[in-house]
Amino acid sequence: MSENNFNIVNIRVTFRNIPIHKLERFSFKDIAAASESFKKIPGISECVIVQTASRVEIFTVSNVEKEEAPDARRDEGKNLTINKIKETWASLTELDEYDRGHFDQILEVYDGKDVYLHLLRLASGLESIVVGNESVMDDIKTAIANAKSSKASGRILNQLFDSVIRIATRIRNATEISKGVTSIGDIAVKIAQENAGLDGKQHVLLIGTGETAAMVAKSLNKKGYAFDISSMIIERANGFSKILGGKPVKFEEVLKGFDKFDIIFVATTADYFVINHDKIRIVMENKKKGTMILDISDPRTVDETVSTLPGIKLMFRDQITEMDERNLKARDDKIIAVEKLISKEIPIIEATMRRLDPEPQVNDIFASVDSLRKKELEKALQMLGETDEKKIKIIDDLTKAVVENIISIPASSSKKAEKA
Repeated sequence: MSENNFNIVNIRVTFRNIPIHKLERFSFKDIAAASESFKKIPGISECVIVQTASRVEIFTVSNVEKEEAPDARRDEGKNLTINKIKETWASLTELDEYDRGHFDQILEVYDGKDVYLHLLRLASGLESIVVGNESVMDDIKTAIANAKSSKASGRILNQLFDSVIRIATRIRNATEISKGVTSIGDIAVKIAQENAGLDGKQHVLLIGTGETAAMVAKSLNKKGYAFDISSMIIERANGFSKILGGKPVKFEEVLKGFDKFDIIFVATTADYFVINHDKIRIVMENKKKGTMILDISDPRTVDETVSTLPGIKLMFRDQITEMDERNLKARDDKIIAVEKLISKEIPIIEATMRRLDPEPQVNDIFASVDSLRKKELEKALQMLGETDEKKIKIIDDLTKAVVENIISIPASSSKKAEKA
């Protein structure tokens, strides 16, 4: 297989390698302006930025035909470009001294086929905090649409994103990975609704700013429930609230006013009890209404003796997950199905991207065949009398995939012949 005459690089910061409350520091206030800044780096011709509550990702294309830019396929050129991206990223964001000093450890960097695989996994719902979440697909569509509109992207990233969106949509529909999506946060909120009457009128508190806390926050936001957010360090609560909502409250104030809360979700990564009997005993003595505490931390961070206080109902993570074990098993089966389909689709994406190398003949053939496909598809739909938009889209996607598969064979053969 020959090398492409371009190199696609993905540099990202996600919830997997830094706490969510820190992501805001790595975010761009003006994505369009940031994209233009990255395109000013010698050799970079295209840029797409995907920025959500749980990730900031930069996709760039380095064209190696440019004489002033080192070969982006080789280590020297690759490292130079990546270092320039890091420098530009740091200059456009509000990183503190610690973040700047640990930038290399925080960032994930991938290129080529690894980028195709990651983007398809992301669009298919496997890289989200909540597996199968549909919102990430909307985020990806918005990112490429904005990049096209501002001319930040070009034929290479446009083709990659368009292909991935089409394939991921097909994978989601085939596996139903997005159907009945539940997270530990969804389950905890549902239990609070059923057992504590959570309906938006109660005073709700979320303690924690990590991945599990984000799941709870997303579920509360989805249902329109207001909540307070607290952490041992108030700056973490402030950062979290800017991304996922909630009113920041100092932890000291939480303990003093513990009796004001009706439902409390505890989702911290602490290795000690953040709430114990002695800390809240006095303040809870005069509370008339009950309080439900759902500790979904792993390990537990609420001392079990808290449940001996009058009016407190305490549930732990293992009790909560037991109530939804069947759904969790079904989700695991769907993940396996999605991964199998992805492994089959990656070679097709690779072939599609190889076709973007300077090959006028193959590109002309593809354009001609695709034009014929559209005409014949229109005739067939008229003969069938088909008006259902969903069915039309499925047929359209199928015929596109067939054309891509057929054209990729001579394209590959042509390249091999040129190399011989």
